[in-house]
Amino acid sequence: MSGRDDDTQLIDAFLDALWLDQGASEHTLSAYRHDLQAWCACLTERGLALLEPGGETLPDWLEARRRAGYQLRSNARLLSSLRRFYRWALAQGMCDADPLTEVRLPRVHARLPDTLDEAEVERLLEAPDVETPLGLRDRAMLELLYACGLRVSELVGLRQDSVNLRQGVVRVRGKGDKERLVPMGEEAQRWIERYLRGGRGQLMDDIRQAPLFAGRRDGFMTRQTFWHRVKHYARLAGIDKPLSPHTLRHAFATHLLNHGANLRVVQLLLGHSDLSTTQIYTHVAQARLEALHAEHHPRG
Repeated sequence: MSGRDDDTQLIDAFLDALWLDQGASEHTLSAYRHDLQAWCACLTERGLALLEPGGETLPDWLEARRRAGYQLRSNARLLSSLRRFYRWALAQGMCDADPLTEVRLPRVHARLPDTLDEAEVERLLEAPDVETPLGLRDRAMLELLYACGLRVSELVGLRQDSVNLRQGVVRVRGKGDKERLVPMGEEAQRWIERYLRGGRGQLMDDIRQAPLFAGRRDGFMTRQTFWHRVKHYARLAGIDKPLSPHTLRHAFATHLLNHGANLRVVQLLLGHSDLSTTQIYTHVAQARLEALHAEHHPRG
C-alpha cells in the first residue's frame, strides 16, 4: 500500500473517531477532511507522509497560502484542524510527538458578524407572498429562524413533531446531536399554525411525512435551497447588505442583547456550549450603542 493510501486511511480513522466520540456533523467532518487532504498534498510534494516530521514545512506553506489570497482566518482554522489530528494521533500512539508544537497560530482579530437592524428584519419577514403556499411556508420559516435564532441546518432539519404549539416551543437538534428547547414567541407560533393549516398540505403529497417544512418530493429542504430563498427575499425587500446563512441568527442574538437580555440566556437559546462563542454578540450590541451615543448625545 502506498504512503498516500496510508494517509487516507489515517484521515478516515480520525474522522470516524470525531463522529463516534463527539457526534461531529457531516459539515464539520467535510471541513476537517478538506484541510487534512490539502496538508497531505503539501507533504507529498516534499516526499513526506502525514505522520513524518513536517512541522518546519508548515510556516512556508501557510505563507504561500496567504500570498495566494487565503485569509488569516482560513489559515488559523486549517492549523487548528491539523493540531487536532496530531493530538489524536499522539493519544493513539501513532507518533511520538506533535510535529506542529513550535508552529504558532496566525493572529486573527474577532470579526463582527453580519447582521440586520430591526427595520430591515421586518422588511425581510414581510417579503414573501403569503397568499401562495410557497410564500406562506417561507414566511413561517423566516419567522421561526429569527424568533428562535436557529442555524439554517437546524431549521431545515425540523420535523413536524419538533414544534409543540400548545407549549409554544420548538425542539432543536443542534451541533453534537444536542437537543434544546427554544420558545418560539407568539408571532412565529401564529405563522407556523397558519402554515400547518394551509400551506403544508398543499406542498406535500403525503402530510404524514416527517419534514416540518416541505422540500422536494416530500423530503427535507436543503440548506442551499433555503438560502437561495432568503437572498431572493432580501432583494425584494431592498436589502443590499452582505448576507450570510447566519444573518438572522446574528440579528436574533444582537437584538436580544440590545433589549437587555442576559448573555447566558442568549447562550442557551443559541445552543452555544461555550460562553465565549456568544460574547462576540456583546461587541455587536456595544457597537450599536456607541453609534447611537455618537449620533444623539450632545457630547457624542
